[in-house]
Parts: sequence; structure tokens; C-alpha cells
Amino acid sequence: MGILIQDGTVYDGSGSPPIEADILIEGERIAAMGARLTAHGAAPRATINARGRVVCPGFIDIHRHADVAMFTSAGFGETELAQGITSVVVGNCGIAPVPGAGLARAEYYRYIEPVVGHIAAGLPFADYAVYAGALERACLPLNVGFLAAGGAIKTAVKGFAKTPFSAAEMRDAVAYIEQAKEHGALGLSFGIMYQPECYSSREELTALARVAGDGILCTHIRGEGDSLVSSIEEMLDVAFNAGVPLNISHFKASGVRNWRNAIYRAIERIEAARNAGQRVGADFYPYDGGSTTILSLIPPSVLEESTVALVQKLGTSAGRETLRQEFRKSHAGWDNMAASIGWERVIISSVINPECAGYCGKSMKQIACENGCGEPLDLLCDLVVSEEGQVGIIVLSMAQEDIDEVARLPWTALISDALYGGGVHPHPRLHGAFPRFLREYVRERKVLTMEQAIHKMTLMGAERLGIRDRGVLRVGAYADVLVFDPACFVDRAGYQHPAQMAVGMETVILNGNLLSPNDINRAKAGQMIFRSS
Repeated sequence: MGILIQDGTVYDGSGSPPIEADILIEGERIAAMGARLTAHGAAPRATINARGRVVCPGFIDIHRHADVAMFTSAGFGETELAQGITSVVVGNCGIAPVPGAGLARAEYYRYIEPVVGHIAAGLPFADYAVYAGALERACLPLNVGFLAAGGAIKTAVKGFAKTPFSAAEMRDAVAYIEQAKEHGALGLSFGIMYQPECYSSREELTALARVAGDGILCTHIRGEGDSLVSSIEEMLDVAFNAGVPLNISHFKASGVRNWRNAIYRAIERIEAARNAGQRVGADFYPYDGGSTTILSLIPPSVLEESTVALVQKLGTSAGRETLRQEFRKSHAGWDNMAASIGWERVIISSVINPECAGYCGKSMKQIACENGCGEPLDLLCDLVVSEEGQVGIIVLSMAQEDIDEVARLPWTALISDALYGGGVHPHPRLHGAFPRFLREYVRERKVLTMEQAIHKMTLMGAERLGIRDRGVLRVGAYADVLVFDPACFVDRAGYQHPAQMAVGMETVILNGNLLSPNDINRAKAGQMIFRSS
């Protein structure tokens, strides 16, 4: 007995116009598609009347920082499935809790906590063999794939040191990447904006990327503001010389003076590479603000090889004066976000100490004025010291016109880039990115058609990462299927009230399992996802 979806408006994920059709699901796969289908043999265990509804593949979020939440959060899956997200990929931006090895492990975990959330002892993050085994045994509420994370690997091998890999360290890093591939990694990610990867040379990055083989290289580039174009060129060169396909993460132009300017030059570079035969694409999220850690506001020349040392440094008047002087300078490969957008556009999203909880949701300029902290740069030092660097920020850094331009490109996939360390005031993309895209970019502003948008949310990401039989409605594909009324499927999360779940997703089918709309997290019907062989 299967599931029969009748009379729906079917968007198959390919970008083709919709068709009116029925879909028959038997087991975990789609058994038939066409007009006026009936179940084979016995009557279906469920029949869904989809007249007047969109029927499409489950959404695939190829960039979501849920690495820890899927092991620690009892409610993991609820906000994802409410958005129609049936598959996620973790390990992006070079940031991940695995491999959890090396002397700097505890410090690295503190460093990435604003992104992935708190990492408790005893979790299965020792190496990729342990991690993949835990994923395969877990009762997952949705499908999960992972990337080997370059920053985590570099930290496991040599901590936060600024020096290049030695020959022995390079062998150890390569071994981690090969182990990740052996145990199902979809590819490799870099986070070249962050420590310790910000110290990596182009040659070192190329050597690591070469090990990814036929897997994807997903990269948070070195700079997304004044250095956007040169940073794009750097990664095009790395991927070309390594012989790997490239995906540029959260493609955007940050900084007011770069709006409606730099993004076009970056697009030109990418399309020139594509026209020359290079395999390169990008992803984006549908908001004008990003989210990151407060340490990204500090010039690399001021950063130390440990957060403890940085906290000690900024706790002194001499250290603060050094930051003040370096903040005024231009630094190759680093974008001064606060200077380029203004402190009024830098919003505190998470802290660890209760006495600072009232800062969340306010800009650093507002906090500095209200609390007598002096200049926002003094507040930056105060927060790094008092919170030991564990502060999340939202940066309202983009122009809507640029986002629309990126959204229209035929090679850009939608992501959330959701962070799980945001406490009570996360970035709204955690709860609303996918329904927001359909509501604002399709129904309200008509930037894209429904079929174009669904393609960017489904098959495009699956094909780019080599995920087989997902993101598409066709006979033989996995039965990850959504049914919803697009007028009712909406996001409720915004910058002021970000912790609001989406509403209106009527039916979610995950690997052939019909999930209850009242308790969609309990089915635990997810699977680990792999690259095509």
C-alpha cells in the first residue's frame, strides 16, 4: 500500500513549467506519475487531494550549520520541516566540530560556538569515521549530508598558528580529507575569512582542494566587500588548478560603496570562467543581512593564535590602542565590515553572559550610546573580553538590488546559511529562508517564476553536490515530497522578531513517510545522503 497524491500542480524541480498530475509513492520511492493514477493492488494507505496546491520535491538546504544541533536538540527538524526542508548539508565555511582532535580543540569549539551552538563533551566528533558511523545510526528527522571542513581540519592539525603547513602537517590534513571522503563526505569546504584558514596561502589551499577529487569545493571566500573580485579570482584559480568543481558560498557584495557595483564585476569573472568550461556556481540567501562571529570585525594583524591571548590583549590599554590603529588601516584580503557599513548596521545576536543579554537585537552603535561604552570600538573590545569572543552578530551589509541580481542568475542555488548559536535572537534565516523566498521573490515582487525558484531550492543544489535521486519528482526518485498552498505558506521571522516558525506547509513526505503536520519531528525518517558513485 502506498501514498497517492491526486490532482496537484506538479513542479518537478527541473525548472520546467508545472503539469497537472498524480503521484504514486510505494515504499521510499516514487512509483508512478501521470493522470488519474490508481494504487497497484490494494488501496493506498493515504490519499492526498492536492487540487489547487503546489506539489514539489522536498527542499534541499546545501548550507546549514546544524552540525551539532542534530545531535543535541530534541526539537531539531521541527523548524526545518515546517519550511519544507527535507535535506540539509553541514560542514560549510570550513567550520565543523569534526575532527575534534588536537590541543586546540576546546578553544576551537569556543570559537565556533556562535555558529554551531554549544558543543558538549562526549559527542561523536573525534574523526570522520566516528562521525559518519553516528550519523548512520542516528534517528534523523531529515536527510543529512556533510562536507569535510577545512578550518576544523587545519585546527586539529596545527591549532590557530599563523605559519604554513609543514610537510608532516600537510600529510595529516590530507589524511583527514581522505578519511572524510571514505566515509561519505560530499566534498570539502573552506572558510578563508576565518581563523586559522585566513593565514592559508593560495598554494596551500590548492593542495588541499586537489584531494577533494570529484567532490565539490564549497568556499566562504576571503573577502565579500572591497576585496570581493580578487577573492573570487583567488578561488577560481584554486579550483581550476586543483581540478575540482567550485561552489561560492553566500555570494554577495558587502559594504555600501560596493553596492550595485562589485557584484557585477564578480559575476563577470564567474561567467567568464564558466564560458571557458570551468565548473563553478554559487549560492545565496534571501536577506540583506548576514550573520557571523564578532571576531570577524577584528583585523587579522590584531588576532592572536588563541582566543585566550586575544582576550588578554584587548583587556589592556596597549592592546586596545593597537586595535584602534590597525582598524584605521587597509589590510589586504580583509574587509573592514564595521567601517564599510557603519556600526548602526552591526547588530548583536547572541552572547553568553546574562548581564549582556539585553544587547541582543540592538546595534553596536545603539548599545555604545545607551551604556556609556565610549566608541563602538571600545564596546567591541569589552564584548570580546567579557564574552571570551563568543558573540554572534548580524550585519546588514547588502543592497536588495544586488540580491535580486544574484537570485536571477541561472547558476545560483538558494540556501539558508542558518546558524544555531544565536540564542533567543538568531538571524531570521534559521526559521524562514525558504518560505520567504517563495513569498517575497516569487509571489510579491515576481523576481522569479515559481518553477525557477523551486529549481533553485531542489534539483540545482542536489546536482551540484552530486546527490542522487533527490530534489526531483520522477519515477524512481526518493519520495521527498511537499504539498502546500503558496498563498498560505509564509515565513513569520524578521530581524525584530526572528524566532518565529514558518506556517502553511500542509504535507511533508520524507523517504515515503507521511509526516503528521502536528508533530512532524517524531517520524525520524531521515537518511544519510551521499554523492553519486
